Amino acid sequence: MGNEKRILVIGEIDQKSGLTSLTKEILGGATKLADELCGSIDLLLIAAKNDTHQLQWASNYRGVDKVYIAAWPGITIFDCEAITAAASDICKKSQPVLCLIGQTDLGRDIAPRLAARLDAGLCMDCTDVKYEQEQNRFIQTRPAYGGKAMAVFASTSGRLQIDTVRSKSMSPMSVQEVHTGDKIILSVESQHPSKVRLLHCETVQEEGIRLEDAKIIVAGGGGLGIKGFEIIGELAHILNAAIGATRVPVDEKWVPHHMEIGQTGKIVSPELYIAIGISGATQHITGCLGSQKIVAINKDPDANIFKVADYGLVADYKEVLPVLIYQLKKKLS
Repeated sequence: MGNEKRILVIGEIDQKSGLTSLTKEILGGATKLADELCGSIDLLLIAAKNDTHQLQWASNYRGVDKVYIAAWPGITIFDCEAITAAASDICKKSQPVLCLIGQTDLGRDIAPRLAARLDAGLCMDCTDVKYEQEQNRFIQTRPAYGGKAMAVFASTSGRLQIDTVRSKSMSPMSVQEVHTGDKIILSVESQHPSKVRLLHCETVQEEGIRLEDAKIIVAGGGGLGIKGFEIIGELAHILNAAIGATRVPVDEKWVPHHMEIGQTGKIVSPELYIAIGISGATQHITGCLGSQKIVAINKDPDANIFKVADYGLVADYKEVLPVLIYQLKKKLS
């Protein structure tokens, strides 16, 4: 690889607030790694509708040397083939030693494609990425066996390593107005035809606090029913918390899909996670295991959720929550 050790970050954009929180976290982690490598960071972004104006601040992050903007007509984050091809072209040109992507729908789709195309190492759903200077290799940590264990993988020295990073695994880097990296608009000639065409896109309006940003999450399981979610909604309002759910409430259409936590939903890492009426299936535990504190309320003393909970209460939520809500209102009034 080249003399200068570069890290490529493939970021995502929130049309309302700019870079997504996960992209900012990855940039923070990439900055620390770049300092250890004495290298620099390249950032690839997809600008829908050629709106490059909103991306001007993207180069103001410390350590970001170049910002590549794919902004040709019709490009969307669903054009995985085109994005993979653009990222592949950048990798072949700049020869990065590491490529970091969020563990999102986009990351899950692009990372394997890019690794196969570039014959690179691949590690998905990383919670930690470190650099070993003596061995000149990267060390990745990721959950295994449904979150029951943590597996550690070592990359091959001198070979490009591609990692997808789980949300809340890295500390975000703040914008520095004094720094300005180069912005490179990928030309029309750089585009690659896609076999996918976006016909319709519907934006789901999320009410309240987003699960990804919440410091406190109150989550309910399949034993609650629609009325049960009304009760935990009152508790969440008092605690200024977000509301989450397991897969069953989503499948039963008691709550919208964006509230699902788990392998097929969102991965969260709040300061406090309150699991109510949740049995603790592996699929769900994988999504909340990164929480600092887990409190479980379940009437089944053998529920698997108690094995990962820091505090557990064996009781019927119908009896516990009204008392808890009353006491919280009394204390906060």
